[in-house]
Amino acid sequence: MTFLLAIDQGTTSTRAIVFDRKGRKCATAQRELPQHFPQPGWVEHDAGQIWQDTLGCLRDALTAARLRAQDIAAIGITNQRETTVIWDRATGEPIHRAIVWQDRRTAGFCQQHQDRSAWLAQRTGLLLDPYFSATKIAWILDQVPGARARAEKGELAFGTMDSWLLWQLSGGRVHATDATNASRTALFNLQTQDWDDALLAFFNVPRALLPEVRDSAADFGRTQADWLGAPIAIGGIAGDQQAATIGQACFAPGMIKSTYGTGCFMVLNTGHELKRSQNRLLSTVAYRLNGQPTFALEGSIFVAGAAVQWLRDAIQLIKGAGETETLARSLQTTQGVYLVPAFTGLGAPYWDPEARGAIFGLTRDTGIAHIVRAALESVGYQSRDLLQAMAQDAVTPTELRVDGGMVVNDWLTQWLADVLQVNTVRPQTVETTALGAAFLAGLQAGVYGSLEEIAALWQTERRFTPQMRGDQADTLYAGWLDAVRRVRTA
Repeated sequence: MTFLLAIDQGTTSTRAIVFDRKGRKCATAQRELPQHFPQPGWVEHDAGQIWQDTLGCLRDALTAARLRAQDIAAIGITNQRETTVIWDRATGEPIHRAIVWQDRRTAGFCQQHQDRSAWLAQRTGLLLDPYFSATKIAWILDQVPGARARAEKGELAFGTMDSWLLWQLSGGRVHATDATNASRTALFNLQTQDWDDALLAFFNVPRALLPEVRDSAADFGRTQADWLGAPIAIGGIAGDQQAATIGQACFAPGMIKSTYGTGCFMVLNTGHELKRSQNRLLSTVAYRLNGQPTFALEGSIFVAGAAVQWLRDAIQLIKGAGETETLARSLQTTQGVYLVPAFTGLGAPYWDPEARGAIFGLTRDTGIAHIVRAALESVGYQSRDLLQAMAQDAVTPTELRVDGGMVVNDWLTQWLADVLQVNTVRPQTVETTALGAAFLAGLQAGVYGSLEEIAALWQTERRFTPQMRGDQADTLYAGWLDAVRRVRTA
């Protein structure tokens, strides 16, 4: 039997999953990732710990599956995007903690240069926002003594988490990324499909820092033999949301998926057409195969599952995420309570880095269940923000494929169908991010001959149809828009 091994390096955890050829999960290993918040709005990760966790998860997953390295056809890597690490090429040691995609420390620079936003969008499909890697790279080079001079000499290397893990897995032999991750740096030109000298000059980032950009299914080298007992080919890389698009088999233009993890990310396949949004969505690379990019429109929400983590860890209203469904079902409504989880600003379509979270509509009768349900409801409202923007830019979908850890919650998945007023489809495998990475590795290894062969493996687990009247959904959504208006600063 043929097996594929996927690394899913996320914002709050690192996982390794073994899949068989049909995309069925055979074994999983996972380790939670501590978050570091050195200042309000700043978020950092320990890249060294991420590498050690990844290696440990790979070994544990192989052990759990009772497999050896020789049994694995290829490894695929998917990762939290935009998170930035710079390391010493000689020692492999990071020169600073990784700056996470949620981090807002460079908001001042972005505000100061908003006059260049249209110019940037034309080249990159992105907005000038702290979310993307370019300003994070520049910040590290400017703040770490001697870093800029060392970068210009070629002594340092930059990568998003895929490049960092690839470097470590290959024993420092391969410094590369794929087009999906490159397209999230604000340094990559979507039309030329290469790093852009004008962007590098604007952000003051030396080209010598950057990895080589390859297709999403490509030869990324092999693992160092002593990591897993024998070398394994690394055949696929994609940023987490693009990998989920592949795992959901959204290969035809007009197909749309939404992933509910730490954040929420809705991706609409636009085919070989590079479509420009009129509603502050992002144009991005969905995947690139055989040198041919497939493009997408994407809406990015910074806080989805992170709101549940906040309920658990920060204000301790719940002990575990599993409690949220029971609490949400215990009420008919939130009685007018809205939670706007703008903990690190607002993403699409608002792009307000200075907005902050708030709870509105509290009364003497408000209890824990109301606040918990309002947190879950906010995920649906933010999804509607994105879906309406996509409908105005491109197409109104009749079906939304959903995945990620949050959609195992039946109440939430039904709520999405209700507030969005579209059929919401949950697949047999909700770990579609890892599955997409495995599929890419399998394409490169010859396990699969085409995207059509992969699409034939996708299966529905459950379809949720709207149970709420459209006018009722509209009224609830209007309350959300009012709550958002009250936290916005721009």
